[in-house]
Amino acid sequence: MFSIPLTDDAHLFPLEVWHAEEFFAHIERGREYIGRFVPFPDRSKDLESARALLATNAHQAADDGRRLYGIRLDGTLVGGVLFPSFDAAGGNAEIGCWLEPAGVGRGLVTTACGVLLDWAFDVRGIHRVEWHAASGNTRSIAAARRLGMTRDGVLRQNHLHRGVLQDTEVWAVLADEWRAHRAAS
Repeated sequence: MFSIPLTDDAHLFPLEVWHAEEFFAHIERGREYIGRFVPFPDRSKDLESARALLATNAHQAADDGRRLYGIRLDGTLVGGVLFPSFDAAGGNAEIGCWLEPAGVGRGLVTTACGVLLDWAFDVRGIHRVEWHAASGNTRSIAAARRLGMTRDGVLRQNHLHRGVLQDTEVWAVLADEWRAHRAAS
């Protein structure tokens, strides 16, 4: 297995089926915090459902689609980043993130997403990457801004999460914009 250092004490790695126990323990620690905007906790109610979620992602990654990566801080899984959609043929992808409280405020999401954006644009030839965030998820929107994304618009009341219709902000960055942002950073 490989991992990519994000900081001296944090690493990015592919989150796979055999990480189910670690993933479930992480979800349990951050269930309420993560679940405010991210569906993983609601889809991972026990170890078997957590394993099934990771297995589904593994199958989609094998088909050159969705990908899921974990972030470990001091050896403990505290969150991750993902491509909820990845269409290499069409040149489009969506990127996202989640963290439990122990990982918040350290720049881990920004750094990890930078690694994924570099790979998507420079290796895979993706042209556009979107970021979808509930309008109330100010931390996620701040991450999109730090990544040099532009707000394309708001999909009003388009997403039902825990019984509430939420607005979704759509942010995006194009390949040339990412390269300019990266060079300026």
